[in-house]
Amino acid sequence: MSRDYLSNSVLDKLPYHLRDFILKQPYDSYTAQNQAVWRYVMRKNMDYLKTKAHESYIPGLEKAGISIEEIPRMEGMNRILKEIGWAAVSVDGFIPPNAFMEFQAFNTLVIASDIRTIEHIEYTPAPDIIHEAAGHAPIIANPEYAEYLRRFGEIGSKAISSAKDFELYEAIRHLSIIKEDPSTKKNEIEEAAEQIKHLSENMGAPSEMAGIRNMHWWTVEYGLIGSIDKPKIYGAGLLSSIGESKWCMSEEVKKLPYTIAASKVEFDITKPQPQLFVTKDFAHLSFVLEEYANTMSLRTGGLQGIKKLIQSNDLGTVELGTGIQISGKFTEVIFDDKNRPIYFKTSGPTALAYKNKELIGHDKNYHKDGFGSPIGKLKGINLPIENMSPTDLEAYGIYEGRKTSLIFDGGVKVEGEIITGKRNLQGKIILISFKNCTVSHRDSILFHPSWGIYDMAVGETVISAFSGIADPNSYGQQFEVPREKTHKITYKSKELDLFTLYQEVRTMRQSDNIDVERIKKIFGQLVENYPNDWLLVLEIFELLKRGTDKAFTQHVQSHLKNAYQNTSIQHLVEDGIRLIED
Repeated sequence: MSRDYLSNSVLDKLPYHLRDFILKQPYDSYTAQNQAVWRYVMRKNMDYLKTKAHESYIPGLEKAGISIEEIPRMEGMNRILKEIGWAAVSVDGFIPPNAFMEFQAFNTLVIASDIRTIEHIEYTPAPDIIHEAAGHAPIIANPEYAEYLRRFGEIGSKAISSAKDFELYEAIRHLSIIKEDPSTKKNEIEEAAEQIKHLSENMGAPSEMAGIRNMHWWTVEYGLIGSIDKPKIYGAGLLSSIGESKWCMSEEVKKLPYTIAASKVEFDITKPQPQLFVTKDFAHLSFVLEEYANTMSLRTGGLQGIKKLIQSNDLGTVELGTGIQISGKFTEVIFDDKNRPIYFKTSGPTALAYKNKELIGHDKNYHKDGFGSPIGKLKGINLPIENMSPTDLEAYGIYEGRKTSLIFDGGVKVEGEIITGKRNLQGKIILISFKNCTVSHRDSILFHPSWGIYDMAVGETVISAFSGIADPNSYGQQFEVPREKTHKITYKSKELDLFTLYQEVRTMRQSDNIDVERIKKIFGQLVENYPNDWLLVLEIFELLKRGTDKAFTQHVQSHLKNAYQNTSIQHLVEDGIRLIED
């Protein structure tokens, strides 16, 4: 399989269906202004977060291969991250939640390749490289948190979604894309935000994925740690937002102890958060995660698990007590008066597996039209089929070459000639194949002899039901890569000229070869042609502070203080000046 990225020992373990999301980082498309935005945010964050972030953050930047001076390269990050067993990949904006979680389960950080524009320097609802690289990556240097993130991905990727969850994901992705595009009209953004609000208010009963999504937001994205009175920041959304990292520490933001109750607290990505949750330590995060996992169909199975899969209208897996796993799109379940499932059915390509490894001869092509099977014990026999010894099986007519009639407790009848059976390593039968077989329930024919060989999964109970495929590599691609791509900004010639000026100043700083006369000309061009561009003026001021032309340095500083006074960016300029002078 061809790859457009540099792999390593961690990335080599990714299943194929996740690799479709990976892009080559478009490093050459970052402008000099993009680099300046990265540098400004990182310097400001470092200044503030050195006392407000969790103690792992500052040393974690170095451990993750992240520099304040320039946008990180995936290859460089991966050379360092692999030392702590992690990797990073570049993707196009938001990807489906289950895919995002599964990447985490394989110790891989998903990093959106775009970077916020200068207009959204304080916060962007779109995932960008500042949020992902400077927010998520440093904290995984903490082993306890890294294991929580991996485990969260492992459990979260199995959470069952509702059909409306995907609608909400697409709406959020759409808003994040158009909001970062300078050419988007205001009314388009308002309509997209209104659509998210409408969907959020009409989701119906919350799905498992909704709970996982909420927990992820209140921990991985917006988590605080320590005491309620003096918490520290560890959530990536806060670590990467120079506006919200200060806002979150104010008394206006309510601080609550982190418990499983957070799984039911919704959030609005377009607004600052009115409350945040504080965990006492990273170990407590894992405790709450396990508590939530115990409520998921992944661990409870049963009728409700199958029903959730049917309602999701997506690929999922049911596991029976024998360990046999059925993966496909579940469409029907029959249950008795005690709410016990007695028969289930899938439609379309279905695969059978055992311990997440596809059974030979039972791939999605063999079961291309679906699969159905009874569940439970045989009527009047207390011993489940899987627990029967060879003698028991022969006594009850379950023997190769024999015609048999099996009537289950729930009333499902299987009549046919047994061809063969498959056993697991413990010797329990997990699958029985019949020919000339009829499967019925009351007056309904569930399988007709003319349909070919009937394969019956064996298991008394449904012990697990989860999103996704048991053996995804064998099954094939599981996720649909988003059709709407992030908008690549087309710059006008005047903007490209501005970026050239940014690059000149950047080159002077990197080479430590400051040409004051050239700087004066660049400053003059900015004042005349780009009066609203404050960031490059700050970078010029920083260079001048190294030199000896105090009069011109003072002139530039006065311009910074006066030109942007009483504007929405005044605080950004003042903070920039303070950082330079400090």
